[in-house]
Amino acid sequence: MRKLIVFVGFIVFVGFAVSFICAEEPRPASKYLIDKAWEAHAKNDTAATFSYTQQCINLYREEADKEQVSLKELPKAKDEIEALSALNDVATAYFIQAESLMRQQKLQEAKKIFQLIIDRYPFAQAWDQRGWFWKIAEASSQSIKKMETGSNVIEKEKKKVSEQVTKIKLYDPGSEEVVNYEKYGEFTSAGTKDYKYIIRDQEGLSQAVGEGIYPNTGSVRKDPAFRQARKEKRLEGDIWDFMHSPDLEAAFFKWALSPEPQGLKLFYEGLILEKAGLLKHALKCYYAIVVHYPASYGITYFKTPWYVGQAAIAKINFILRNNPQLGLKLEGADIKIINGYDNNVASDIAVVNPGKFVKLSSNDKPLVQPSPEGAKIIRQSGKGKVYTAQYENGDWQLMVDGRPYVIKGITYSPTKVCQSPDEGTLTSWMEDDFNHNGKADGPYDSYLDIDPQKTPLGDFKLMQDMGANTIRLYHHPMKINKEVLRDMYKTYGIRVIMGDFLGKYAIGSGAPWNPGTDYNNEGHKKNMLESVKQMVNEYKDEPFILFWLLGNENVYGYACNANTEPDAFFKFANEVAKVVKEIDPEHPVAIGSGDLLFLDKFGKDAPDIDIFGVNAYRGDYGFGRIWKSVREEADKPVFITEFGCPAYVEGKTPEEAEALQAAYHKGSWEDIANNMAFQSGEGNALGGVVFEWLDEWWKAYEPCIHDIKGLWAGPFPGGFMYEEWLGIAGQGDGKNSPFLRHLRKAYYTYKKLWE
Repeated sequence: MRKLIVFVGFIVFVGFAVSFICAEEPRPASKYLIDKAWEAHAKNDTAATFSYTQQCINLYREEADKEQVSLKELPKAKDEIEALSALNDVATAYFIQAESLMRQQKLQEAKKIFQLIIDRYPFAQAWDQRGWFWKIAEASSQSIKKMETGSNVIEKEKKKVSEQVTKIKLYDPGSEEVVNYEKYGEFTSAGTKDYKYIIRDQEGLSQAVGEGIYPNTGSVRKDPAFRQARKEKRLEGDIWDFMHSPDLEAAFFKWALSPEPQGLKLFYEGLILEKAGLLKHALKCYYAIVVHYPASYGITYFKTPWYVGQAAIAKINFILRNNPQLGLKLEGADIKIINGYDNNVASDIAVVNPGKFVKLSSNDKPLVQPSPEGAKIIRQSGKGKVYTAQYENGDWQLMVDGRPYVIKGITYSPTKVCQSPDEGTLTSWMEDDFNHNGKADGPYDSYLDIDPQKTPLGDFKLMQDMGANTIRLYHHPMKINKEVLRDMYKTYGIRVIMGDFLGKYAIGSGAPWNPGTDYNNEGHKKNMLESVKQMVNEYKDEPFILFWLLGNENVYGYACNANTEPDAFFKFANEVAKVVKEIDPEHPVAIGSGDLLFLDKFGKDAPDIDIFGVNAYRGDYGFGRIWKSVREEADKPVFITEFGCPAYVEGKTPEEAEALQAAYHKGSWEDIANNMAFQSGEGNALGGVVFEWLDEWWKAYEPCIHDIKGLWAGPFPGGFMYEEWLGIAGQGDGKNSPFLRHLRKAYYTYKKLWE
């Protein structure tokens, strides 16, 4: 998920007499001092940078030392990390000073400070504005390695071999493969906010569902395998460490007896059972959530609610879609969370219909889907060369020159290894010509790692062969080479979704990074509108333009206040969309939002935006209720502006990790395709944009090292996001960057899906 940040170069240290704070004055917050230090770095104000960092060290070092001593292990929860502000900020201040020394070649002095961080503050972590905490001691070790080996020496990828997977053999699989809940209780008020399932025969229901499934959760204690696992001490440790353990048997037992809320417990049991191939028992697990705990929720790493019941329905449909041999269909199941588009779960109201499983027979005829032939268009966005069209059955399509167009997109940002926007070294891929042949390197000169002759093929050709027809691109801050994009379209048939960040990361608004763009600030709004107008006027007549995109998950709030002022943001975006259409009636306008956060406000405040685009990373089963939610709240067509999965998994071989990445992409695209017009889903999907074409090595701090540390927990194989491994193509060991390409299994998966 590409998140462009302010260019913060580490600058040269100069000795400076520190300005001490008078005793009478209030002590500035450590966060304030660190924020000011970063701002000074951005302006190359050496004296101010060192002044702020040294003030932070002088004022908070004693507290930092106490916080470090109080810890026995690295804090994991976001709120626990944030509580250690003195520790984190003092270590960050030292880190900035050490990096500054390193970049002016005062290597021994820099090493001393880096080593001080490693020895004195091993549990300190710093917040990355891209959305996660990074370990300062680990980054210090990388910097020492960089000084010792040279900036272009790449750390070799660690080849991990999977541990032996322990399978699950159920002691009590239950008396019914498909549980007849009406036999053991009563459904009341289905389809309303007053829905309940009342158990009348708990013993009978427990026998029907089998071990580990509510209300039979304690029955695993009777399983001889459980007693053996406990005897072998395989059940010791933190429950979350079991989530991605190869010891599936121990993980199942651990979660079945966990103190976690029942909805969460059942969901993670279901995941483990899926891995073990026990799909029928997994289905019973997921459906038990829908029946008993439909309103259950969890909280993500980013402090947003995750609705477990909705995910359970999506998981059930995913399993049944991919395993027709089970002969089942879930009919009518739906969970709508009223007020569920903000972070306040206290106001949530669940409207629940549990639906029911229906057995299919070989005599059942597939449902006849509506046909596009002769379908009447009742609504469309403009009458230009590109427009969205809604049919009388409610389905949507994107039309280009009068024909349906499916967005088979990919984020294209081929960054050379060792370049980083954080250090101000990132150059434009459209201008890069490191072999001096007059052509852009990535688009025209890349070659495959399996070719000993290194025959230039170019990324445009490789993407064309894969079936891609679109890339997503922002008109700032890098210079656009129109000739490259014109040739990409003319020769390879690839169009461009052209975007403006609309103040995200403070780009285009004129605001400082902290506190960022204010959507109530008239000056900021004027600057952003001018930025968009400049984009549209410059590119509206280019044949490669597909449509316009405003923003990039602005509602998550980094360097802007859309997360606290969503109405102001969406109302402003709507005004911008109207101006865009006045200038260019030939192309629709989309918004790039962050999952479904504040979707209800978008539906109310932005009627003139034609397409709802959404960055979403939800798991291998696809995107859940996104399609239906958008239809209910806004009735706009939808495309996934960003989705993907890393090709690295802790404990897996590269081949295994690639297979997991490919499976994730396959599930994601099949869900998109299933929800396109005249298919069996909601009919409002226009396509999606894969994130991304090529691994970017700068994402996790040191741009010359292909980092293998998990940055944040999420619904990925192995449970963590590895931002530097999101490419469906890799750069090998980096020594032949920016030319070498290793095509991963996901590439060939899309080649089949996009034929």
